[in-house]
Parts: sequence; structure tokens; C-alpha cells
Amino acid sequence: MASEIMKGLQEYADLADTEVKKAVRKTATEVRKEISSNAPEDTGAYEKSWTAKKVSENSHSLQMTVYSKNRYQLAHLLEHGHAKRGGGRVAGKPHIAPAEQNGEELLENLIRKALS
Repeated sequence: MASEIMKGLQEYADLADTEVKKAVRKTATEVRKEISSNAPEDTGAYEKSWTAKKVSENSHSLQMTVYSKNRYQLAHLLEHGHAKRGGGRVAGKPHIAPAEQNGEELLENLIRKALS
């Protein structure tokens, strides 16, 4: 009887791992899309530079990061604002922090839905 219980628990754990990994991938994609859609536009290169990348994966976990491939130097300046050359400041346009908060909520909801 104990072996059947362990078998059932292992099947649930494998299913949970798979569903959590799907939720992480979907969340990373949604965060990337939200950052790109809310990013300041000048030439469009900054908003197109955002991507989601798998950092590490093993049988029980998946880590992904969302980052700007070649415009990463601009991210902090555009998010928080910066000083202008001749004096004064450029106001920041928060586009990363709101996407991160929405991503946290989305991941939590997807995991709850998958495991219930």
C-alpha cells in the first residue's frame, strides 16, 4: 500500500513540476510583451530588444529572465528618468516595474489554477 501511495505522490509531483514550468514560461512571455508594449518609443529598437531567456532548468525548477538584449543601458534611465546634458531632468516612464508586478500576480494565479 505504501508503494502505491508513493507512486501516486510521484505522479502528482511530476504533473506539478510540468505545470509550474509551463506557468513560468507563459509568465516570462507575458512580461516581455507588456514591457515592450509600454516601453518608450523613439526608433522602436528599445522595445524590440526585450526577450525572455531560460537561465537554468532541472527536473524540478525553471528559471527565466526577461531582459533587453542590446539596449540594457537605457532600461534604468528610461524607467527612472535622468539628467539632461544642459541641465534639467527627463521624467522616467515606469514600464518594467508594473510588468514585474503583473507577472508576479499572473504566475501565482496560473500556478493556483494548475494545481487545483
